[in-house]
Amino acid sequence: MPSVALQTLGCKVAQYETEAIAEKFAECGFLVVPFNSKADVYVINTCTVTAEADSKSRRMIRRAGKRNPDAVIAVVGCYSQVATDEVLALGASVVLGTDNKLSVVDRVIERLSDKMLPAFSECCDLSEASFERMTVKNAPRTRAYVKIEDGCESRCSYCAIRIARGCVRSKPRADALAEIKKLSENGVREVVLTGIETGAYGKDFDEKYTLGDLIAELDSLGYPERIRLGSLAPELVGNEFAEKIKNTRSLAPHFHISMQSGSDKVLALMKRKYNSRMAYDNIMRLREMFPDAEFTTDMMVGFPGECEEDFLLSLDFISRVGFLDVHVFQYSKRRGTVAAELPGQIPEVVKHERSRRMIEHKNRVRDERLLRLISNAGELSVIAETKLPTGEYSAHADNFAEVRFLSKSDFDLKGKLVKVRPVSHKDGIIYAEEIVCL
Repeated sequence: MPSVALQTLGCKVAQYETEAIAEKFAECGFLVVPFNSKADVYVINTCTVTAEADSKSRRMIRRAGKRNPDAVIAVVGCYSQVATDEVLALGASVVLGTDNKLSVVDRVIERLSDKMLPAFSECCDLSEASFERMTVKNAPRTRAYVKIEDGCESRCSYCAIRIARGCVRSKPRADALAEIKKLSENGVREVVLTGIETGAYGKDFDEKYTLGDLIAELDSLGYPERIRLGSLAPELVGNEFAEKIKNTRSLAPHFHISMQSGSDKVLALMKRKYNSRMAYDNIMRLREMFPDAEFTTDMMVGFPGECEEDFLLSLDFISRVGFLDVHVFQYSKRRGTVAAELPGQIPEVVKHERSRRMIEHKNRVRDERLLRLISNAGELSVIAETKLPTGEYSAHADNFAEVRFLSKSDFDLKGKLVKVRPVSHKDGIIYAEEIVCL
């Protein structure tokens, strides 16, 4: 039985795609092994969101070649889409981009059968691409990602993902419902709906059917037990979206809003489709409809032209919203983007310092939110995900707060819904006491 090891770099969409590829390999008789094992085949699903992501992708390709020089190395994903020749030069046997990824299995089988076949590459034009029909039937965890959308039609000046992923295309409604139903039947209690621009789901359909419609329909059908959303652009969570989801019972009260900056000047330079007022108003509307909701976000520091005042506006926005967490990252030049040629490029030392200050600030805001949550919440519903070496269970509340607790019994709670009472917090984690397992 040939063995295959898979590695994912990047977003939740890529994680889902790797799961689907792994399932197809298993169906074709492959043994799926950890990436740090010696394997007959290595598959690396790459990322190109930052220069560091490119570097990590190259390192993983080289690492696979060192583990087994005779292995078939297959590289797929965003980095291989935009840098095919570089990937081939690193010794990859099969190179695919971000479309038709499942065909990697057939290409690998061909090269295992005939080692003399030349390296294969196919990174096609994505302008007319359709949604690739891939599914995940089983998930190794109680939470499963379901990719419902691919591509992005925004033209943010800093981002290469539009180039790497192509136009917006959505998973057909019937396919999405069937996949989620199957996962629920197989024991998955929480499904995360994700995409490159998740809020654009349905934009390419002939009949109007949006992300809000999908959430409402899943809720009416009664599966899954909990629905969670991937990253959402601020302009796509306006009043129409809020009205469609406001009465749902299964939607987790957590929204990750991809903000990037709290400065209108910087947002305009980034060519984002909203300003800080629109984003704030949309967030507050959701908070009014979901009083227990928590919000997380992404914030970029060091964008070309960002001055100290712009940076302080981002800090102020974090405070005003009261984000539970903020993913802070530094601007990275991407070839082929407008921002790479903008004047006012920020020195690396300034980026590092602003990143440090923002992380300290967002941690203070986070601790305030956690203290408020502990004070106001008599209990939290969590799904036990993993058991740690300490004996504690690691879990997430429906509002995405990370929770740890000790069980009162020896019964394995993994995958179970548990009521807990929050007691304290440290380093962004709530420590709680078990009340009852449902």
